[in-house]
Amino acid sequence: MQNNTGITEMNSSDSVMKRWIVYLAGIYILTLGISLAIRAGIGISPQSSLTRTMTLIFPGMSQGTFSFLLELVMLVLSYFVMPKEFKLKYIAGLIPALALSVFLDLNLELTSFIHLDAYAVKVALLAFADAALAFGLFLMIQANLVLIPVDLFVNTVVKRIQKKWGNVKTVFDCSLLVISACVGLLWLGEVKFIREGTIINAILVGQYIKLYAYLLRRAKAKSANEGSTIAKG
Repeated sequence: MQNNTGITEMNSSDSVMKRWIVYLAGIYILTLGISLAIRAGIGISPQSSLTRTMTLIFPGMSQGTFSFLLELVMLVLSYFVMPKEFKLKYIAGLIPALALSVFLDLNLELTSFIHLDAYAVKVALLAFADAALAFGLFLMIQANLVLIPVDLFVNTVVKRIQKKWGNVKTVFDCSLLVISACVGLLWLGEVKFIREGTIINAILVGQYIKLYAYLLRRAKAKSANEGSTIAKG
């Protein structure tokens, strides 16, 4: 996961076990956020909209399955973009990708009881879902471990074309939206899961991560000040 938010990651001296626990917790919270956003029913993120649309075309397969397949495709594309720079360790990114897929299907099942009618409640749920999604991403960045293939692909393209990460990520997300819309139109006759919530998601997630980073910096600064005061006393 590329760190572009000024977040201080966990130190390399932190135990690998601790970092993996934080990483997996982040993945779980991320998928909970995705699931709640889906239940809000007013639009979801580009990546989720594509995999969710595929479940309508192939109802026998879960969204988690399509999520893992997308990660696998991104891993292969990363190789083709920069074959000489590709390292075998990148394949390890399929491990958290598999965990993400399993957690996603689990959380979709756990939230299946949620059915909302009031629009205001749907917006409120989406805002909470995006907060959870962003916190999951925040924890994954903190853990500073292996990149999942989707992030690896974006990073690989950045290195290849030497453009800003944010611009490449925007183009990537827009491409997924276009693909999702085209798939929906061709196979279902309408665009699915791309609504105002998709725009809300794009705005809120980044802002939530900035907030979490700010709170973490304040907590660390406060802790350092208290430690300094104790030492002087």
